[in-house]
Amino acid sequence: MNQVTSRANETAAPLLHDPERERAMLEDAAAQVLAGARAGGADAAEVSIASSHGRNVTVRLGEVDVLEDARDRGVSVTVYINRASGSASTGDLGAESLERAVDQALAIARHTQPDPAGGLAPAELMASRIEDFDQWHPCELEMSALIERAKRIEQAGMEADVRVENSEGASVSADAAIGVYANSHGFVGSGRSTRFDQSCVLVARDGSGMQRDWDWDDKGCFEMLADPESTGRKAAERAVRRLGARSAPSGRSAVLFDNNVALGLVRHLVGAVSGGNLYRRSSFLVDTVGKQLFPGWVNIDEDPHLPGGARSSSFDSEGVATRQQPLIEDGILKRYVLGSYSARKLGLETTANAGGVRNLIFSPGAKSFHELVAEMGTGLVVTEVMGQGVNLVTGDYSRGASGFWVEKGRIAYPVEEITIAGNLGDMFAGLVAAGSDLETRRNTQVPSLLLDGMTVAGQQE
Repeated sequence: MNQVTSRANETAAPLLHDPERERAMLEDAAAQVLAGARAGGADAAEVSIASSHGRNVTVRLGEVDVLEDARDRGVSVTVYINRASGSASTGDLGAESLERAVDQALAIARHTQPDPAGGLAPAELMASRIEDFDQWHPCELEMSALIERAKRIEQAGMEADVRVENSEGASVSADAAIGVYANSHGFVGSGRSTRFDQSCVLVARDGSGMQRDWDWDDKGCFEMLADPESTGRKAAERAVRRLGARSAPSGRSAVLFDNNVALGLVRHLVGAVSGGNLYRRSSFLVDTVGKQLFPGWVNIDEDPHLPGGARSSSFDSEGVATRQQPLIEDGILKRYVLGSYSARKLGLETTANAGGVRNLIFSPGAKSFHELVAEMGTGLVVTEVMGQGVNLVTGDYSRGASGFWVEKGRIAYPVEEITIAGNLGDMFAGLVAAGSDLETRRNTQVPSLLLDGMTVAGQQE
């Protein structure tokens, strides 16, 4: 990749100010790569080319800490010769660099063993219609504007509460990207998107010690970002509410994952039903399509055509046409998450998930977060988890956690340095309710989730 980083406060040109010209250049480069692969003896070939331009600023205690203006281009080519594959990449779109990348891929393929599962996705599955899903909202943002916004965020947080005494920084970034995928079936598809985000990390202190927390927002359109002062104040509020944290009672108790942490549970589900883990037999959910994994009220759907969605696209990373489809319906696993390679390894058909899921949505419930707290009565609210204690082979789950202890349906005090443990299969089956607070800023959208019980290791008896 080619990257230029600036640390001077200067006015920059608009992000990808001529997107049509940029896209045409990427498509021309893709055509050159495919022609070169064909001329070099490849049976089939595919190429992905991306161009992006981003700006990021970080302000700490009112001073500019990081100032970046990055321009990236990248080409990745894969060729197939008698089911053997070779891949190479470059960050230079010049003719000589493209030719060299193709030659390297061909050389690798000639020295690689054939793989019966290798090759392009079937030609008949290629997307025939490429749509725009309202993902392109360019705007001219000078560095000075990003710096001023970051300063407003941090200042609002520092002034929100006298117990906020330090900052780890406020950041604002803007990114624009254009991508092209093409293969020797004759498929050429492109997409473009913009993303804008802001965040702030603050430190609060009182007699009990120090605590840190943060807040953030991420949107495809700059004008839709949260008010900067709101992000700062929420970061302060979150840090302050953790002051006075202690351990929690040990034993088995109900657990309410807030929507940020509940996201991880769905990601573990996706990992366990993804092709790579399945054909390697390294998942506790092998051979579970058609089986009840969740209570009957749980529905998780994929909508790759969601307007403004973070991963909306008419095609996956192999050119296969995407479609709306359930993953969990009435608690039952309806399908796996497959690209063409893993599908062939399993004797199945791709689910148009090469490159991952696109806008996976856990249907929210009717109760608010506070109503779920009241319903829980006594138990643990988890707002953060730490560590890597998740085993997808067995489903065993054990992670450090922090959050709040609940008594009589109300938050009693903050907790930290505890461990929560269970098994993902039992946790999925033991869901009691989903909140109405669907977190929509990510590719996987999940509400708060209430579980009937997990083992909590906290204070010593």
